[in-house]
Amino acid sequence: MPGPRGHGITVEAYSLSHDLVATALLPFPPTRMKTSGQPGPLHDSLRALRTGLFATFCFSAVITALLLTPSIYMLQVYDRVLSSRSEWTLLLLSLMVLGLYAVLAMLEHVRGMVLTRLSVRLDRSLSDKVFRAAFEHVRHGGGSPGAATQDLVTLRQFVASPVPALFFDAPLALVFLIAAFVVDVWLGVFVTASIVILGGLAWLSERLSRPWLRDAAQAANRAAAYVDRAFRNVDAIRALGMLDAIRLRWQDANQHALQCQDAAASLSARVGAIGKFVRLAAQSLALGLGALLVLEDRITPGMMIAATILLGRALTPIEGLMLSLRQLVGAQDAQRRLGELLRHHAHDAVKTPLPAPQGLLQVDRLHVGTPGNREAIIREVSLLIRPGQVLGVIGPSASGKSTLARALVGVWTPLAGSVRLDGAELGHWPERQLADAIGFLPQDVELFDGTVAENIARFSSGEASAIVDAGIQAGAHDMILKLPQGYDTPIGAGDMVLSGGQRQRIGLARAVYGRPVLLVLDEPNSNLDDVGEAALLQTVLRVKQRGGTVVVISHRRAILEAADRLLVMREGAVALHGPAKDIWQELARLQGRRTSEPVQQLAAREAS
Repeated sequence: MPGPRGHGITVEAYSLSHDLVATALLPFPPTRMKTSGQPGPLHDSLRALRTGLFATFCFSAVITALLLTPSIYMLQVYDRVLSSRSEWTLLLLSLMVLGLYAVLAMLEHVRGMVLTRLSVRLDRSLSDKVFRAAFEHVRHGGGSPGAATQDLVTLRQFVASPVPALFFDAPLALVFLIAAFVVDVWLGVFVTASIVILGGLAWLSERLSRPWLRDAAQAANRAAAYVDRAFRNVDAIRALGMLDAIRLRWQDANQHALQCQDAAASLSARVGAIGKFVRLAAQSLALGLGALLVLEDRITPGMMIAATILLGRALTPIEGLMLSLRQLVGAQDAQRRLGELLRHHAHDAVKTPLPAPQGLLQVDRLHVGTPGNREAIIREVSLLIRPGQVLGVIGPSASGKSTLARALVGVWTPLAGSVRLDGAELGHWPERQLADAIGFLPQDVELFDGTVAENIARFSSGEASAIVDAGIQAGAHDMILKLPQGYDTPIGAGDMVLSGGQRQRIGLARAVYGRPVLLVLDEPNSNLDDVGEAALLQTVLRVKQRGGTVVVISHRRAILEAADRLLVMREGAVALHGPAKDIWQELARLQGRRTSEPVQQLAAREAS
């Protein structure tokens, strides 16, 4: 069986619960929530729970004191009731104990409710930050956004679980230890030894199991991510008979997770069995030791029984932590990942609104690469597009056209250089204001679960008139009216299935919604017929006539007839740029061919 990879066994145990306890009890922030000396948003959210956690600790202290009730009751019954044979004393003691048990149950309930409310408060304080950070993480080349939201669920469930209460109870076990010493010093020594042995077993179990549990979780996430990616292409899998091959690859990816999980479970089972033996043996030996002390007239029979109960109470939190090891490890890993995510993708501060843009687009020596990669795909691109102008972008495949489109709308951050709208870099604009000023139709149009109207309105609370206006502007109004419920037709899983052309035209309506001043279209006619392409051309002309700036990337000459300027790209760099008429003539002159030749072939030949 392969060993755990990429993890040492020196990770400090139970740091998340340590942070919860420290946040409740210490006057300064817990140090374990820091990375590189800087506390992150997760630490701030935990610190905000300070009052509630301190209240939980106080409840735990009172509960611990009340847990002495069975021992005291047993002591009084053996040493007072039986010797005095007083039934009234027994009745009063019993009624008093029942009352204390009622208070204990109420406090247990209140403590559980407090932890539940704290978990909800933690979720509310983090959910928006985690969602935004997960989005930015994916945008910069990270993994699945679902992993971050699941980590938040794991953390929330941990805070609401009984496990944090066990950590509050553990230091309070000192009360039972002191009580044992009060009964007899040898009982105190025995209880201390039992706590040390069982605590050592808990530490050993955590230390040995943590790498396996962490490796199992990572392997399971990789397997799940593989299935998620594969099942996005269910049509191809079905049509090409690839299901068995995909299944075998998933099983290979999942096998390591199963092996690690089995190893962790085996270790936990062995250490847990030893721990159970130690606990049962300690309780029986404590009774035996108590009997010996009774025979030596050092304690009374009531003290003997009470000491046995005290030992059980002192060992209960440690045994509970051993049984909660998987939950502890999962919560701490989730806390670590969320802390890193929130520190690296902290939400930007509120930016000062700028005057409404007019559409002046300036690109200065732009270098752009894929998120997370420092190698540039496009290099030294400089442009100036004035309001009311249309720029056509052409070039062979893999020349960087789509990369340029993503940079122009701020989806990909430049490695060097800048993209400015009305003189301000895109990153300096408030997010909402920039989004309202930009319309973007990507090469692969994605619509979301909801109605056609909701998709066009970008899921904002837009007025119906603005939604219909976008449909008319995009030339998609008549097509939408022919859908089963018109603009209210639901689309998504299990709903109306749209053709590629319909999706592209609804995507175009979404792009022009709100009449943005900058419209970037990446292969907007790839799925359109002649009617759809004519409507697209009219849309571009409408935006141009109202003073908007348009960038159109296409391989078809027809849509580029509206272009005032043309940009020819080759291998990520600008090959030609200038007025459209001059560029067409230059291409024809260089190639000695008619300008009616397909644009892609012209650009490819010119670039060579």
